[in-house]
Amino acid sequence: MWYVYILKMADREYYVGSTNDMKRRMEEHNNGREISTKWRLPVVLEAYIAVKSDKTARNLEKYLKTSSGKATLRKRILPGGVVT
Repeated sequence: MWYVYILKMADREYYVGSTNDMKRRMEEHNNGREISTKWRLPVVLEAYIAVKSDKTARNLEKYLKTSSGKATLRKRILPGGVVT
């Protein structure tokens, strides 16, 4: 199983990523081993979507990082959240 996840960082911005091991990935983020979130700790898991394949996860992650994907996050997944 693969996961596309959305993290809320200390600066109230969001991070979108994908993994096949959520526990390991969250530990990497919260222990400062991920460059993208290292300076914005702590991070909180806001949502995740489980999919069957890595290709689907990577495509969804890529989409959620586009302006259309960010709009979807705002309207459907994180109502009230500010996605930049």
